[in-house]
Amino acid sequence: MTTPPASTAPLRVGLVGAGPWARMTHAPALAAHPGVVLSGVWGRRPEAADALAAAHGTGAYTGDAGLDALLAASDAVAFAVPPDVQAPLAVRAADAGCHLLLDKPVATTVTAAREVADAAERAQVASVVFCTLRFAKGTAGWVAEQAATGGWFTARAQWLAALYAPGTGNEFAASPWRREKGGLWDCGPHALSVLIPVLGDVTDVVAAPGPADATHLLLRHASGASSTVTLALDAPSAAAGTEVEFRGEHGVFALPEGGGSALEAFGAAVDALLEAARTGEAHPCDVRFGLRLTEVLAEAEAQLGRA
Repeated sequence: MTTPPASTAPLRVGLVGAGPWARMTHAPALAAHPGVVLSGVWGRRPEAADALAAAHGTGAYTGDAGLDALLAASDAVAFAVPPDVQAPLAVRAADAGCHLLLDKPVATTVTAAREVADAAERAQVASVVFCTLRFAKGTAGWVAEQAATGGWFTARAQWLAALYAPGTGNEFAASPWRREKGGLWDCGPHALSVLIPVLGDVTDVVAAPGPADATHLLLRHASGASSTVTLALDAPSAAAGTEVEFRGEHGVFALPEGGGSALEAFGAAVDALLEAARTGEAHPCDVRFGLRLTEVLAEAEAQLGRA
């Protein structure tokens, strides 16, 4: 690990990405965080980077040289770009000595995700992968409680979004990578980020297609428990929703509703990165965990013949 920053010195965090996710969550959370200075915004579209940087009183960067300049001005980098854009840029950031606050999934190929994990290990930088439920105020503690309880027999997770339903006006519907990769890759990391800490690593994967982009997974876990997962971005509006339920010797426990805002959850992820950078201790939801999520999802994709 690189030398941890002094506890009283704010961490200079650069933002890579200037799209809707960066505008709604990353930039405002970083600008408001008391332990952070937003050191700049890099975007593939100069006009978007300029607008987002101006809104938060920092500098805008673009292009290859601009990325190098942002890395030089930063202690850490937060990413809000598509996964297979994120991965090579994260390798560059780690090689420049920057800690990594990554979005999920880290990448959609195992090779690219492993390159990021190896780069972070090589540079000894801290990393956190932002899986919302692992950091949201209303759900993070619940996940930890279920992991401590144990004795689980099976679990069920459904993550159904109506991203493309008529009249929704969701900005993320314009995302090419979501359209191509579907719910498996966009929703899958969320579901696995809850199931794996509670039931243990995935040891077996069976995948089957459903309607539209829906994917059904049957998972076996290291604890011996099983889980079933249904994922989709293109569900009907009336069918959309998120559910996670664990069943075991202590009863049935369901994910609480209203876990909190993404803005607050991202702030908690920033806290986690600051702590990992300060102490040198890896966070449970770090880049190696992100690599494992990619491995499981890539296995499911290969079974579906979508790779």
